[in-house]
Amino acid sequence: MRATHHFLPESYINALRPLLLNDFLPQVQLRCTRNSLGEPTGFIGLSDDKVEMLFIDDTCRGLGLGRALMDYAVKEVGIRLVDVNEQNPDALAFYQRYGFSVKDRSELDGMGKPYPLLHLALDVDK
Repeated sequence: MRATHHFLPESYINALRPLLLNDFLPQVQLRCTRNSLGEPTGFIGLSDDKVEMLFIDDTCRGLGLGRALMDYAVKEVGIRLVDVNEQNPDALAFYQRYGFSVKDRSELDGMGKPYPLLHLALDVDK
């Protein structure tokens, strides 16, 4: 998370950890990638037609794991939406390369904090 969310203060990340584990993860469908030793290398959390979270281990970025997880999400689950922090240009570029485009913007994140969100939708005509 630190590699892509460098704009979040450590105190905010620490506050999110228990919420992620206890509240957010139980509410999403999880799909995980693993290395040859069976260790997790990334995961995607899905809810209805939306990507709620996508994280790839820093040492595994650029290996196609994010694309593989998105292929599953779009082709098998029917995902069409994702929100991205405006301060996370790498994630925005990743989703845009996949065919998503910005449809709206919110000044606050889902927790009501001043970390603007970009609301993206998959351009199914592309």
